[in-house]
Amino acid sequence: MSTSLERYTDRFEQYADRYPRVVDVVLVLALMGCATLGSNLTLPGADPPDQDGTAIVLMGVSCLALLKYRTHPRTAVVVTAVCTVIAISLGYLLTPLLLGPVMAALYWLATLTDRKTTRVFGVPTMAVLMVAAAISDSMDRVSLVLRTVGPFFWLLLPLAAGNMTRLRRAYLASVQTRAEHAERTREEEARLRVTEERMRIARELHDVVAHHMALANAQAGTAAHLALSNPQQTKKILTDLTGTTSSALRELKATLGLLRQNDDPAAASLEPSPGLARLPELVSACASAGLTVTVTTTGEPRPLSPGVDLTAFRIVQEALTNVTKHAAADAAHVRIAYAGSRLLITVSNDGPDTTGPTDTTDTTGPTGPTGPTGTTGTMGRTDVAEAVPSRGFGVMGMRERAHTIGGELRAGPRPEGGFEVTTALPLQPSAPQAAPETAPQAAVAATDVPAGGEES
Repeated sequence: MSTSLERYTDRFEQYADRYPRVVDVVLVLALMGCATLGSNLTLPGADPPDQDGTAIVLMGVSCLALLKYRTHPRTAVVVTAVCTVIAISLGYLLTPLLLGPVMAALYWLATLTDRKTTRVFGVPTMAVLMVAAAISDSMDRVSLVLRTVGPFFWLLLPLAAGNMTRLRRAYLASVQTRAEHAERTREEEARLRVTEERMRIARELHDVVAHHMALANAQAGTAAHLALSNPQQTKKILTDLTGTTSSALRELKATLGLLRQNDDPAAASLEPSPGLARLPELVSACASAGLTVTVTTTGEPRPLSPGVDLTAFRIVQEALTNVTKHAAADAAHVRIAYAGSRLLITVSNDGPDTTGPTDTTDTTGPTGPTGPTGTTGTMGRTDVAEAVPSRGFGVMGMRERAHTIGGELRAGPRPEGGFEVTTALPLQPSAPQAAPETAPQAAVAATDVPAGGEES
């Protein structure tokens, strides 16, 4: 029953919001008819007042005042109360029909104003009308209790109904506000997730492309230089180049396949994510590009979670890529230490760095350790630094990867020369110790790399 009543109430309110003037005129005419009928009622055996038209005029004035209840609810209450008190003092019987205009004014007062205003205007109105009913000559045959209790309850009813309506509207407004806030929050969360996923994919693609393309560039340049002087070495380098490009294609295919994969359990499984177990393959690829990498492991190796294993491999891969692209050194050192619940990784090179404060474009050529002849068979590299207008994202990407699993990363030049990347990762991923850097913050962090820093 209450549900049906609320449904009809909602429909009436919607119609009233759409056609307010029509509803107001209809209500005022209905109240005018009720008040006119009420002015003709008398107690049994009592004579009606001599002023037959006075009540109609008074009720007409009070009903006209109700037309302004939307903008002046206080004025409507005062005018209807004054007109009703005058009618009672003239001898008209105080009935609910005669109280119709003032009851409507009190209802709209409680609906459109706050609780304090309702008390300030509602309580005096009830008191005045109760006093007028108590001293009215038209109710001499009725006891004083009935003369006062009746008007009290009739006037209290619209005030209570108006307060309930106001509270219900406030509740509905709060529910709508919460729904809108939840919708905005859901959209913002979705945008944030999309941004985070886009940054993760960009970071993964950067690691794959930058590493393999840097090695391929170094191998192709070395092969071109030795094509005439050392055909056997050239053939070996070109074979390694084929392996480098094939590895790049496999990792790109795995990454893009992950984006295309659906939730179908029958879908083909993807290649496992790379980890530290692939370090020998990475060392071999760097060696074919002229970079000798030594790997030292201390502590008792322990199993790593897939996320930590992938992060560790990508950091080592990116650091060696930066050495291949930007450093004039022919050797790099990777130190892996299992200490307590942390995995410590250090990647360093001993040679001086030839880059300036900005990123570089590499022109790689082969040299031997004693000069440009290359007669020793050891592949060296000469990196020609050329300033370009933009910086890379290598250090920024490594730092973001470490922060994602709750680790730390530092990168900078060594006091004795060269460059060093140090990271401490938890053996099991945990909440990030610091909030992941946003793009502007990461850009600032990237600019903090000193001159000659490693950046891809």
